Amino acid sequence: MSWNAEDLAAIGGATELLIASRRADGTLRPYVTIWVVRSGDDLYVRSAYGRDNPWFRRAVAAGTGRIRAGGVERDVTFTLADPATGADIDRAYHTKYDRYGPAIVGTVVGEKAAPVTIRLEASA
Repeated sequence: MSWNAEDLAAIGGATELLIASRRADGTLRPYVTIWVVRSGDDLYVRSAYGRDNPWFRRAVAAGTGRIRAGGVERDVTFTLADPATGADIDRAYHTKYDRYGPAIVGTVVGEKAAPVTIRLEASA
């Protein structure tokens, strides 16, 4: 399912996003606060600390969860992003978050960040 224009604008414009993956029994894990970017009609999040970051491992393993950002709360599917989108997503992170400085933004851009990029897909 694709995002509607209002949700894309609200979530993509939010500075932070709350993300929670689903447990095997369907309940949500506690929310974690992360950055979110919009590239085209897609929304992405990245793990600042690689594959070993607990929220990232749980999201990939679960495949589904819920997000909250910009006044929107939605069930989502977590899909690893196409590596070909890496440069566009890097630009989106730089545009949105460079004001926080290179040390912080550097944790979510570049070659090491591409493999830990999740595309958020709106669930029905």
